[in-house]
Amino acid sequence: MSKNFGDILDAVARVVPPDSPALIHGDRVVTWADFDRRSNNLARSLHERGAKTGDKVAFYMRNCPAYMETLSACFKGRLTHVNVNYRYQATELEYIIDNSDAQVVVYAADFRDQIQLIRPKLTKVQTWIEVGSESAPDFAEGYETLAETGDGAPLDIERSPDDMLFLYTGGTTGMPKGVMWPFQALRNTQLEAARSLTGSAPETLEEHLAAVKELGIHNRQIPACPLMHGTGLFTAIGVMIGGGTVITLENSGGLDPIAIWEAVDRHGVTALAIVGDAFAKPMLQALEDNPGKFNLSTVLSITSSGVMWSTEVKRGLVKHMPQVMLLDSFGASEAVGFGLSVTTKDGETQTSKFTIGEHCRVFTEDEREVKPGSSEPGFIARKGSIPLGYYRDEAKTASIFRTINGVRYSIPGDWCTVEEDGSITLLGRGSVCINTAGEKVYPEEIEEVLKEYPGVSDALVVGLPDDKWGQAVTAVIAPEPGGSLEEPALRDHVRQSLAAYKVPKRVLFKPDLGRAANGKPDYKAIADYAVGAIAAGA
Repeated sequence: MSKNFGDILDAVARVVPPDSPALIHGDRVVTWADFDRRSNNLARSLHERGAKTGDKVAFYMRNCPAYMETLSACFKGRLTHVNVNYRYQATELEYIIDNSDAQVVVYAADFRDQIQLIRPKLTKVQTWIEVGSESAPDFAEGYETLAETGDGAPLDIERSPDDMLFLYTGGTTGMPKGVMWPFQALRNTQLEAARSLTGSAPETLEEHLAAVKELGIHNRQIPACPLMHGTGLFTAIGVMIGGGTVITLENSGGLDPIAIWEAVDRHGVTALAIVGDAFAKPMLQALEDNPGKFNLSTVLSITSSGVMWSTEVKRGLVKHMPQVMLLDSFGASEAVGFGLSVTTKDGETQTSKFTIGEHCRVFTEDEREVKPGSSEPGFIARKGSIPLGYYRDEAKTASIFRTINGVRYSIPGDWCTVEEDGSITLLGRGSVCINTAGEKVYPEEIEEVLKEYPGVSDALVVGLPDDKWGQAVTAVIAPEPGGSLEEPALRDHVRQSLAAYKVPKRVLFKPDLGRAANGKPDYKAIADYAVGAIAAGA
């Protein structure tokens, strides 16, 4: 079976009922016939404007039909998807678009002002496409015109399983770097996941299409998390190549649990993708506050990845949906399938405990394999179907994609212990990376911005445990002698330079941050100080 998503989409479009929905967004329904036609037109339009095999297309938009149509166009046209975090400010946007060598930028009209700020510096971009406006600015073309121009016929090109998508992440890489995922590797991880859950997976295109004809139209998923993150993107790709329906929400102001459950009720949703407690807690609270209001009987699965999903919250969701299977997937942008935790009404798994993936190992720092039941911590490593590395960063690639005993592994830096039964208990990322509501934040980036503020002598940033965010970004500032600093002003200063989720929830003050003689910070000591200061009413 072809491992190229473009080939699979061409074949799926021939067997799915043409009037069945491929995309739903509010009252708008895009049928499979229109989805196929429009994505083919868009792929041709990009080729006509100079895009060649392997060229990068930056996606700067919230969840919407255009995201999935453009993704399909990239798959079919052998172009490389580049996700852009729509929360980024101008400097961050410029960095990602430039670092990825994007030849095309597809952006939402809501973000036109940001694009106009950075466009003069991005000379490698040849084509700007605006989504969602009746009239595009002079430098851009209208998305709808490109999607509707042409006969919609399939492209007559030969594709490769080595065609790629990029997934930019701040995870273990400091500044965001593009993880290079060949289609073949990503498709293999999908098939491995299917085998682990059901015991089988289609081995030929004919078997896949038979499953699509039987089950495709019944698969209706809401990626409640952003498509520009791996959890939303990878699960939506699975739905798309399975001939199902991807349902996106109109709300653009953040998580709206009521809107999620209303869409479940209205559209007979069978699956949702979320990011741990940051999503699940407010979604559960909405159900607790509105008992019996929503028809949830169609929901068969909820998948989460990227942040902790606690047992108590899972238990609460199952209470409202006794038929549901909750899939807690332990993975990273750099590897999929580290582990899986399954919760149903018949059984649950404790928080942070996972069944280890079949292609995974746990090693100590000196590269010995951890023995089950030893209580010795180690880092988890995944072999087999893994990315090529980071785009334009050989040093980071060498540090994360390492060879142990002659085998190449992806090792993002997650630490765990191995229990007697072979399961693993996740301890956390070994670096000082902060995971706040599924967003990964590096302290150094915020520290440098804070130190630019007049009167700041030094700054350190840590993540403190938080029920809502998972970890709350917290800054500790050393003022210059005799200086006077105000917390709101410092938070506003960060907000002007960085995405909102990087703005510290609290800013505390300490005369001496206790750096070592070589200048290295003691993050644990600073975190302990912050916890104590907040507890004391600071």
